[in-house]
Amino acid sequence: MPVRPIPVGRRWPVDRQMFVVAHRWVGLVLAGFLLLAGVTGALLVWNDALEEAISPALFRVTPPSADAVPMDPVDLVERVQARYPQAQVRYAPLRVEAGRTLVVYLAANTEAAQQNAVDLPNDQIFVDPYRGVVVGERKWGDIGQGWKNLMPFIYRLHFSLALDTIGSYVFGVIALLWTLDCFVGAYLTFPAALKKKRADSKPWRRRWWPSWKVRWDGGAYKVTFDLHRAGGLWVWAMLFVLAWSSVAFNLSEVYDPVMKTVLAHQPEGVTPQRASAAQAAPLMNWRHAREMGRCLMAEQALLQVSPVVVMNEEALGYDASARTYRYVVRSDRDIRDHRGTTSLTFDAGGLAHLWLPTGAAAGDTVRTWLTSLHMAAVWGLPFDVFVTVMGLLVAMLSVTGVVIWWKKWRGRRAQAARLVGVAPLAAAKATRAATRGQVA
Repeated sequence: MPVRPIPVGRRWPVDRQMFVVAHRWVGLVLAGFLLLAGVTGALLVWNDALEEAISPALFRVTPPSADAVPMDPVDLVERVQARYPQAQVRYAPLRVEAGRTLVVYLAANTEAAQQNAVDLPNDQIFVDPYRGVVVGERKWGDIGQGWKNLMPFIYRLHFSLALDTIGSYVFGVIALLWTLDCFVGAYLTFPAALKKKRADSKPWRRRWWPSWKVRWDGGAYKVTFDLHRAGGLWVWAMLFVLAWSSVAFNLSEVYDPVMKTVLAHQPEGVTPQRASAAQAAPLMNWRHAREMGRCLMAEQALLQVSPVVVMNEEALGYDASARTYRYVVRSDRDIRDHRGTTSLTFDAGGLAHLWLPTGAAAGDTVRTWLTSLHMAAVWGLPFDVFVTVMGLLVAMLSVTGVVIWWKKWRGRRAQAARLVGVAPLAAAKATRAATRGQVA
């Protein structure tokens, strides 16, 4: 059967009510999650300052003298490794900030963990870089240890409902629904199509403009409705960034295929063979690994079409399952205000993978911008404040959405009750009229 062409100027029929129902019920599903994510996200913008305020003994140190020089970070790592033989250092900064502790991250020694079937009591070690002594430790995110884990616990709530892998996937699905609902919500702010266009009809843009305004003198319900509608419109682009970047963080099974279909990404590189528990020990020590990382980064920086300018080294990590190191620096390809993400992965045999945050592939550049905007990692204090407000706004949109639904639900119930009451009354009137007719 031949396909009939669509006449010029005719649009596909769109059932607006279908989108209203979808937005209503998806919004109700999202509301609690986004309320939690918005409030915790607003706090996490100030994570470093709040961590220091809550636990100054863990994060601040006083130099022994005005001209005191911090120890080499690798020396500090070696001291920590010697103090915790049942564990393996998995990540450590290579740059010491004046007056601050060096935070070293541990992982359970793979072989020891299999033999003892126990986890580490603490996996975050705080070292005085001037004296080389441990000043504190904690199990990251374990709120049972008290106030010192408040901010890590808030991060766990924000990222995974404090349910780790399961919670992360739940939030990933929520983020995907949120992304789709951003478009549905925006569509519902558009003015309804005119049934019959007249000469004095207002242009579409003028009919849309009321959706951007709040009727402050219109009563409680109208203010609530307008805050929900206009509040989402004015910051729609950032809401989409927060939603889609959350999919990138939590649901890479969806984000990666979609983005790799439309944008180029850097090659994955050589995937090292996974090591067994008996082989998990590093093939080289941290000092050797740092030197190898420096040499490889200097070499790779010059091999790029546009040479990479390395500003300073950031950190070194060790993956025991693959027996590979990850060397991280801050370069001119980084966009974040702090903590560079230019990195390369290598093992004793040489380079496995180089990753540049921007400039190498459009897909990676987009992801870097999305995640950096989500984390308020760019543009300094003004953007920190903006993202804090965004977190509170997400919470507000969740609350107002539920209030709007509740008001309409109560209205529908009241109307149904009135109709139920009207039916018997009408029947009684009909009966009385019939009786009067018979008597007559």
